Amino acid sequence: MSRVVFAAALAWSGSYAFGQVTATLTGQVSDPAGAAVPGAEIVVENSVTRYRRQLSSAVDGRFTVTNIPFHTYQVTITKPGFAPEVRMVSLRSSVPVNLLAVLQLQSTQESITVSASESALLVDPEETGTHIQMNQSDMDRLATATGNRGLEAALVSMPGFSQNANGAIHPRGAHNQMTYVIDGMPISDQLTGAFANAVDPNIAQTVELFTGNVPAEYGNKVSGVASITTKSGVGSGRRFTGSTTAAAAGFGVLSQVTAAAGEAGQFGYSVVVNTMKSNRYLDQVSLDNLHNGGNSERAFLRLDYQAGARDTLRMNVIAGRSSFQLANLRSQHAHRMDQRQLLRDASISANWVRAIDARTTLETSASYRPTNAQLANSRGDTPVTAAQDRHLSTVTAGLRVSTVRGRHQLRAGADWQHFPVSENFAFGVTSPAFNDPSSPSFNPRLLPYDLTRGGTLFRFVGRGAGNLYSGFLQDNPRLGPFQLALGLRYDNYRFLSAGNQLQPRLGLSYNLKRTGTVLRASYSRLYQTPPNENLLLSNSRQAYQLAPDSVREALGEPAPIRCERQNFYELGLQQALFGRVSLNASYYHKDATDQQDNNNFLNTGIIFPISLRRIRVNGAEGRINLPPARGVGATLSFTHARAVSTPPFTGGLYLGQDAVDALTSGPFVIDHDQVFSFQGILNYSHKRGWYSSFSARYDSGLVAGMVTPASVAQDPDFRDLLPYVNLLSRPPRVNPRTICDLVAGYERLEDGRKRWDVSVQFTNLTNRTALYNFQSVFVGTRLVQPFTAGVRVRYYF
Repeated sequence: MSRVVFAAALAWSGSYAFGQVTATLTGQVSDPAGAAVPGAEIVVENSVTRYRRQLSSAVDGRFTVTNIPFHTYQVTITKPGFAPEVRMVSLRSSVPVNLLAVLQLQSTQESITVSASESALLVDPEETGTHIQMNQSDMDRLATATGNRGLEAALVSMPGFSQNANGAIHPRGAHNQMTYVIDGMPISDQLTGAFANAVDPNIAQTVELFTGNVPAEYGNKVSGVASITTKSGVGSGRRFTGSTTAAAAGFGVLSQVTAAAGEAGQFGYSVVVNTMKSNRYLDQVSLDNLHNGGNSERAFLRLDYQAGARDTLRMNVIAGRSSFQLANLRSQHAHRMDQRQLLRDASISANWVRAIDARTTLETSASYRPTNAQLANSRGDTPVTAAQDRHLSTVTAGLRVSTVRGRHQLRAGADWQHFPVSENFAFGVTSPAFNDPSSPSFNPRLLPYDLTRGGTLFRFVGRGAGNLYSGFLQDNPRLGPFQLALGLRYDNYRFLSAGNQLQPRLGLSYNLKRTGTVLRASYSRLYQTPPNENLLLSNSRQAYQLAPDSVREALGEPAPIRCERQNFYELGLQQALFGRVSLNASYYHKDATDQQDNNNFLNTGIIFPISLRRIRVNGAEGRINLPPARGVGATLSFTHARAVSTPPFTGGLYLGQDAVDALTSGPFVIDHDQVFSFQGILNYSHKRGWYSSFSARYDSGLVAGMVTPASVAQDPDFRDLLPYVNLLSRPPRVNPRTICDLVAGYERLEDGRKRWDVSVQFTNLTNRTALYNFQSVFVGTRLVQPFTAGVRVRYYF
């Protein structure tokens, strides 16, 4: 009697095995007689994460799928004349998984077929923390603000994030402690529109987001980790393919994205070039969109090479540039203030993977990333003129070993980071009313730099370099219904301050198969390093000398900003509902000493790191996911966070007495605290090519600055914003808002291939006037984008 043999084994098979964050699936399809089955269709998919890859077996029946994010997948193999086979495969390691499939003839009655129910993917019993995945198709049709600049526009649709101005996002009550890992290259710079060039979403194939029980492999800034797998030409089946996209929208937005990819023999390549200009480059600071134009250019190149049966090489090159005006208040515009900022970055990374044996891989990587930020002042600057030229470079080298031994999936590694910094900064007071000697808030230490009273520019020039040495070990054994995550990390930080920390990362999940329930709990010790942007000035005695005498007496001698030490606890639940819907919910608590944060220098886009004594955050969040069925899919994410910080503070560059008082008066609810937010996304796709995506987001409001309605009513720059902020609540908050966006389009297919695509997009459908922030000590004042319409056309080649 013939039977199906469908064996899953860990084996080296001369396949591609990419990087630190992806899995590889290989296999061979044969018939009951052992002959190869060419042209069999293989589909690897997860309906919850919406990942899907489709390919055909080669002449010898073999197939290889690379760049697969770690998860559990349904693998379906079909071929006319044979019975289809469906299996569940867990891909959690860079060690390749090999599938040997013997397809049964369809006419044979004795054949054994095992079908996997789609509902089995609604929960993932191997997850011990909050982990969500997005794919390129999700991001491509997501209704986001027109002219958005970075990946954060997609990440904010996930639970756990508070939305802020200029693309800033706050993960679980933190300021912006995110690390982006691009094909294994970590980037912990603050990647938001005003401070640095953000990650281009067009380069991403998949994005994995970790916010709870973050694996021990990740360090530096880990309130959220976005692991990005970029697009590769490997598996494209063509020497040259791609698309070009042109888009236009309100506020003079014009953009284009051109992408190309291909493979030839042992080589694969992928290229993306993205350009954009807008007359509303940053979020405006008043109801009038004044002096706010800008443009950006980004390029990406990925090269893959199969050097031999055991060795794979990859190189990435990324470059970005943006030049833009800084948005003016009305009073600044009347003075013809014309400050401009230029941001540049580049990076090159290389990765080598060697298959040691059937169960072990060795990975090495190195990267270099220089960045530069320049602020140009103008003759009309008010109330302060400022200029900057800052350089920050990051050199990283890493080693990883992955091995599978029975139920153990072991991974160990070591990293070294070197970060040279140079800073050149100057400012001077240009308005006689800013630090008036007759005012109760007069600070005599600013008088030498008051250009209206005979002062000169404050100048700071500094250079320095730091190092971070790290090592980790992690294992993910499974014991019946229990899944364990056992990790230990060590960081040794050496810069303006010095410190080290052992960090256990422990998680446990329990699977109740009968009810479709997975319970989880975790504890993580986190060690987060200070931001390197303007760290030298923030820690300098020159900056300390600017503080009022009362603050200097209260704080004593300045101390360097230290690494944040954090305890993080999480309880979570996954639940399958009605065989079609998944729920993923969690409650977390974190307490930290030496809290990391920033202050924004008078809406200039220059940030200065600060540290507060401690922070306590409690939060709850969840995500309901309806996988696509009959063309309809939906998600609903909800977030609650309560964040209370305790002074005193260290670092920063605060020129106003009110800001200093706010940070020294006792525990306070910090500005990225938000009681509640939710975002719902409804997608529709018709088999004839029509599609749409509708998004609605509600935010209850971030914390505003401690100002009185009477003082704001007398300020011509801000008095018309009073209806959009509640300054009498405790703490004061910007008013709640609901913003709706819509995308609708048509995709033309011919012979199963995409040919062209056209879509229209509407941002802020109801034209709701709303604030992100209002006179915040940390980020100033910014408004939500008004109603904007746009159109996009894409051609595939």
